Amino acid sequence: DGFWNYVVTHCDFNSTDSKDITFIQSYYYNKLEIVRFDSSVGRYVGYTELGVKNAEAWNSGPEVVQMRNEKERYCVNNVGNDYRSAVTKS
Repeated sequence: DGFWNYVVTHCDFNSTDSKDITFIQSYYYNKLEIVRFDSSVGRYVGYTELGVKNAEAWNSGPEVVQMRNEKERYCVNNVGNDYRSAVTKS
């Protein structure tokens, strides 16, 4: 018994070109996605009442600026390794 709270961060890509890479960070509570940052949207989007409130606060604060930079830091700098690894295995 208890509550599950977790964050999933991932990069969606189909090439190493920056325009083909999307950074996504999703926040879950009890297996339900409550809020998400998607670099293709450029802001947080809430999916529940709590998520909408958090998205509004984060979109008007420094959090959204930091997340907009995460695509470059987290995805673009690492996708090349993943892409080369996947291509050599196929």
